[in-house]
Amino acid sequence: MEEFDFDKLVDKAYEELPENIKHHSSRFEVPGAIVTIAGSRTIIENFVDISDALNRDPNHLLKFLLREVGSAGTVEGRRAILQGRFSPYLIANKMKKYIKEFVICPVCGSPDTKIVKRGRFHFLKCEACGAETPIQHL
Repeated sequence: MEEFDFDKLVDKAYEELPENIKHHSSRFEVPGAIVTIAGSRTIIENFVDISDALNRDPNHLLKFLLREVGSAGTVEGRRAILQGRFSPYLIANKMKKYIKEFVICPVCGSPDTKIVKRGRFHFLKCEACGAETPIQHL
C-alpha cells in the first residue's frame, strides 16, 4: 500500500488551482446601489459600477431589475433610470436576489462565474470549481 504525505498532496492540489483562484485574496465586494428618486423616476447612480463588479452585462442586470419591479427603464451613461418610485431597500433586495441567482455558484459559493449559452439553454459556469448549473430564467 502506498503511503501519502498530506502536505505534499495539499501542495499538489494548490499547484493545480487556476491562477485567478490562487491570487483571489480579497472578499467579493459589490458597491451598494446609490439610489435617488427624482419625481416619478428612480435613478441608480452607480449602476454600471455594480454590473462591472458582478462581471455581468449591464443590460442583463437591468432586464432582471425591470422584470422584478414591473417597470420600464434604461441605462444612460453609468446610471440606470427606472420609471416609478422604488425605495433603496427594495433595489438592494433585488440586487441581492440577482447575485444569488446569476452570480454566486450554488455548488461552492464562489462569485467567479460566467453565464454561458448552449443551444437554447443558459448555464452558470463556475471558474473556481467547474460546476455548471442551469439558469431557470434569463
